[in-house]
Amino acid sequence: MNYKFILILIFSIGLQSVFAQGKIESFLTPSDTLNLKRQNAVFTTQIVTASATLLALNQLWYKDYPKSDFHFLNDNGQWLQMDKAGHIFSAYHVGRVGAEMLEWSGSSVKNQRLYGATLGFAFLTAVEVMDGFSAEWGASYGDIIANASGTALFISQDLLWNEQRIIPKFSYHQTVYPSARPNTLGSTWNEQILKDYNGQTYWLSAHIASFVPSAKVPKWLNLAVGYGAEGMITGDAVLVNSIFLPETKRIRQFYLSLDVDLTKIQTKNHTLKTLFSLFNTIKIPAPSLEVLGNGRFKWHAVYF
Repeated sequence: MNYKFILILIFSIGLQSVFAQGKIESFLTPSDTLNLKRQNAVFTTQIVTASATLLALNQLWYKDYPKSDFHFLNDNGQWLQMDKAGHIFSAYHVGRVGAEMLEWSGSSVKNQRLYGATLGFAFLTAVEVMDGFSAEWGASYGDIIANASGTALFISQDLLWNEQRIIPKFSYHQTVYPSARPNTLGSTWNEQILKDYNGQTYWLSAHIASFVPSAKVPKWLNLAVGYGAEGMITGDAVLVNSIFLPETKRIRQFYLSLDVDLTKIQTKNHTLKTLFSLFNTIKIPAPSLEVLGNGRFKWHAVYF
């Protein structure tokens, strides 16, 4: 995803941060009944933000590559599916933020769910269409399935429990792999956090008290299961433009850790609630047990 990842993330949290600029607490308080001015502001903001994001994506990602007829590309085996995990993460949070913005306007729960589900899947489908018209890439069935999965994760929880008990989250740590291919994996830390799949971890963070109400644990405590991978200098091969890159052993990584659901921290301050919602996309550093694809275990006192 590289630049695509950060632009999608900007889109998902940018929608919400627009409304966090209010200086008056009452501005951030959700309306009890439908407020048409707020609802129109939500729609306008999201249309403008989505359009700007897609335009920026075209400038940063596609414009230097030739166009083609629309086509599909099977990339399901690349990057040990880390890119697919990113699509699930992005689709979920775009949909979640869309629904929360409509809640702020006082719209009905039914409309919030419908709008959130539509927004997340539609926006990422638009990105997929752009891939399909690029000769360098192509639309991916796997990406579309991942987008649908992220949307389904959001809407199914809302329908089943009327709350989000399992939240996709993201974390990153720096690795040695970008030095072998800095143009692709990043030459600076800011680039690597977006481009280096080896350092990315995607989590499903589950709210313990919601699943086990009798558990004597803090209401904000979560149990998180993570997925990562390393040893990846290319998507699926070591030969790039006739240049052999250093051989690496590609391996999957699974994690078990504790986490914090910031939205479960009790507060009546809507500014804090907005900030908690924004930053609840990030997994906090915590002790973690790592299980490697070869069956080995590794303990991390603090993992991020």
